[in-house]
Amino acid sequence: MSDLGAGFGYLMKGQRWVAQHGRWFGFGLLPGLVTLVVYAGALIGLGYGADDLVGWATPFADDWSSPWQGILRTGLTALVFVFGLFLAVITFTAVTLLVGQPFYESLSEEVDRSEGGDVPESGLPLWRELWISARDSVRILLRVALYGIILFACGFIPVIGQTVVPAIGFCVSGYFLAEELTAVALQRRGMILKDRLVLLRGRRMLVLGFGVPLTLAFLIPVVAVFLMPGAVAGATLLARDLVDPDAVPGPGPGPGTADSGDAPAPRAWST
Repeated sequence: MSDLGAGFGYLMKGQRWVAQHGRWFGFGLLPGLVTLVVYAGALIGLGYGADDLVGWATPFADDWSSPWQGILRTGLTALVFVFGLFLAVITFTAVTLLVGQPFYESLSEEVDRSEGGDVPESGLPLWRELWISARDSVRILLRVALYGIILFACGFIPVIGQTVVPAIGFCVSGYFLAEELTAVALQRRGMILKDRLVLLRGRRMLVLGFGVPLTLAFLIPVVAVFLMPGAVAGATLLARDLVDPDAVPGPGPGPGTADSGDAPAPRAWST
């Protein structure tokens, strides 16, 4: 449980970092504002159209008597909207990071620089970095979509579908949200997606402690925009300590010690 608190601590450290570096906070807001406008329109459209979509998809319930028709369609409408929010939380970060790649790359480098030591650079041209980020984001989103479909189906299970399933959904969202954010710093260290996932699995509770609270906050789009610069800063601090396991708080060996052997060595870039 201490790793959960430590993960949340990285989120707070990131927010404090941008609060102390106001210029970088404003710099990091721009991509989120652009993405917010697009996503706000999409969610408003989903909110207005979800009931029509459910009505079209459940013609067999047209002749059902009250209250069963209303219970079914109201429940499905809520699930559709929750599923949309679930995808929006993950894709918002992916799209914002893609749109703001140069912004967040610079912000992450500045965090590394302020913490001392080497400041890793990918050495790749911008177009190649954008291609790798887009490709990895699609791979992550496919994983998220698969989990989303499974959780959506499980949502029909009485009681469990309304309690356990949403909690699991937030954990899944938080985990992959943390992956997207730490990717900014880990890509500069030459780590491919497969290695990043292995690294994060080595400290799963630490990653959830960082990602789940952020996922809950990101349910409010405006909040997501203002937290995004600090989230990138915090994810950079988290990535630094994951790569340097001796600096990670919490009990037990880190994911790169001789006892665990979980942390992979960075690999060369591939396309």
